[in-house]
Amino acid sequence: MTFLRRARAFLEVYYAYMLVYRSELLLWALAMSLPFISMGAWIKAADTGAFPLAPVEFGRYFLVVYLVRQLTVVWVVWEFEYDIVQGRLSPRLLQPADPVWHYVGGHVAERAARLPFTVVIVAFFFMLYPEAWFVPSWTETVACLALSLLAWVLRFVLQYAFAMAAFWTEKASSIEGLWQIGFLFLSGVVAPLAVFPEAVREVVLYTPFPYLIDVPVRALLGAPITLRDVLIPGAWLLVALVAQRLAWRAGLARYSSMGA
Repeated sequence: MTFLRRARAFLEVYYAYMLVYRSELLLWALAMSLPFISMGAWIKAADTGAFPLAPVEFGRYFLVVYLVRQLTVVWVVWEFEYDIVQGRLSPRLLQPADPVWHYVGGHVAERAARLPFTVVIVAFFFMLYPEAWFVPSWTETVACLALSLLAWVLRFVLQYAFAMAAFWTEKASSIEGLWQIGFLFLSGVVAPLAVFPEAVREVVLYTPFPYLIDVPVRALLGAPITLRDVLIPGAWLLVALVAQRLAWRAGLARYSSMGA
């Protein structure tokens, strides 16, 4: 019960905090419209018939990419870096809860505050492109949500592990910048993995990138889910979690020795 009360308190506080910046939430929702830009290019290219997806399938794919990105976006590395630089981590270390729950609470509350803007953007999409309309089954919806949750947890832990570099440098977010290059091109944001050469696709599937976007997207579009779609991101999650905890202990010792 203590955990539930604490979780409720975090969510209520951060939801109210996010509502203060609701105009910025709209800008953030619009700023993540890269999938729609990619969609236009791929639909035009698909008119030649040289791709495994039809134009309407590209439209549905990139719409779902947009939705999954709304569910799985993470920014903890920038927030943690700011807390280190500004000294805001110190009072949080004195609280009975691990500081990570502040970041988790902020991320979850932001999803709820962003939801109305996402609904409006999706409705506008179907007004402009009605032929892309589709209704997934409840099993496809549950599979997509479950895989999106796994993707968010994996993305959060990976980025939180990167954030630990802030104990040693003021530019921990630069690591995330390098990671973003692989994320954009290998996760399915810019191009579906279905258009990759098979040999390249098989290699990419052993990286964490496809499981952050492409796999949840394909689940909602009716693609069968395999055991590999759970085991590989689970393995990466375990590696990232161990790395984060080791870096946290080492970094916290250094942070404390500096008089923080």
